[in-house]
Amino acid sequence: MPNTTPTLDTPDAIKKVIDTATRVGLCNVLPIAAITKNRVGRELTDFVALKAAGAVAFSNDGDGVEDDDVMLCALQKAKEVDAVIIQHCEFKSMSAGGVMHAGATAKKLGLPGIDPRAEEAMIERDLDLVRKTGARYHVAHISTGRAIQMIRSAKAGGLPVTTEVCAHHLLLTDEDCTDADPNFKMHPPLRSEADVQACREGLADGTIDCLVTDHAPHSAAEKAVGFLRAPFGIIGLETSLGLVAEALVKKSRLGWPALLSLMSRNPCCTLGIPFLGFETGTIANVTLIDPEAESTIDPGSFRSKSKNTPFAGLRLSTRVVGTWFQVTPSYENPHYQARNIGS
Repeated sequence: MPNTTPTLDTPDAIKKVIDTATRVGLCNVLPIAAITKNRVGRELTDFVALKAAGAVAFSNDGDGVEDDDVMLCALQKAKEVDAVIIQHCEFKSMSAGGVMHAGATAKKLGLPGIDPRAEEAMIERDLDLVRKTGARYHVAHISTGRAIQMIRSAKAGGLPVTTEVCAHHLLLTDEDCTDADPNFKMHPPLRSEADVQACREGLADGTIDCLVTDHAPHSAAEKAVGFLRAPFGIIGLETSLGLVAEALVKKSRLGWPALLSLMSRNPCCTLGIPFLGFETGTIANVTLIDPEAESTIDPGSFRSKSKNTPFAGLRLSTRVVGTWFQVTPSYENPHYQARNIGS
């Protein structure tokens, strides 16, 4: 995502990401370019040059494009270069100062709330613009029941729209913020139980296309300043698979084939890039999973520099065994004990 320093808003910045990932050689890294220069929502970037440099989509990441005319022009440009716009949907005039979902828990804690209408109103505006332009449009980290219903209706009407959901929006609600632990502070915020159920239903009926991490690393010091002042976000790369397996497969809401498509094939389709599955002649980029290997989420064992997760101590019954990148082993789980599964 382009919320980097410097912003991924020039071809050189995009090429640097690709060159670094190629040199490290552990996984494919697909850079997403900023929609507007410095992500401030005013002047469009050069979509043609950025796509030619290797950008696979356009987004302002944590900032939605609020200006109607700028967003219309962005969709038109995206249509011209056959790229998808990924929108963080939020009108900050409706959410300014909020730190958690506007509900009973926020009132109890005396914390300013984030009105779900801030997310829903931008989706509604954007869907009208998609109808005008025919551009591909993707809603990042959807979190409310009404937002999901709008996407469901847009798909039924033939609009080229997709969306995604994070593991934490399938497992946690705003009531989990009762102790005001900053590791439960995320953006969009944890919503109501009804919203969680709507997210699960959206996955089950195909309204939601992808399962994602919204990986947002912060140091312990950054988070240790209280819920009001702490930055938004949690890490998700090392926990997402186990969490969604627990929430969906183990609860018989989805089968393994559907879950794995939501985390691999469908994201490729959303970006419009080839999905290289288990077919003869394709390069093996593989994650090996043991769906019956129990483990406990231990931030102390994370490979990430940051440990900010609300799931510490949670028992999971799925574990990643290892990964291969371009046929070469790139990660082996040091805590995994192979099971004897018989003949």
